[in-house]
Amino acid sequence: MNAFVYILRDQNGKYYIGSTTDLKRRMNQHDSGHTRTTRNMNFPKLIFSQQYQNLDSARKIERKLKKLKRKDYIDNIIKDQIIKMNP
Repeated sequence: MNAFVYILRDQNGKYYIGSTTDLKRRMNQHDSGHTRTTRNMNFPKLIFSQQYQNLDSARKIERKLKKLKRKDYIDNIIKDQIIKMNP
């Protein structure tokens, strides 16, 4: 089953990184306030997604990105439109 790592950005420039098997469903959850973290964001928008073979791989990449805590690295992913790391 395919999965995605995705990045949201709000109007204040704050990022949210997540992973899912159903990007459309997950975006609906974010839009409806289902997720506490993005509920407090100012109009988060999907700005990047990358597909992986399975949810396990996507979650590993998500965890690595969150551990980096570097906005410049996230900015480069968005600019280049690719995550250049292995699960």
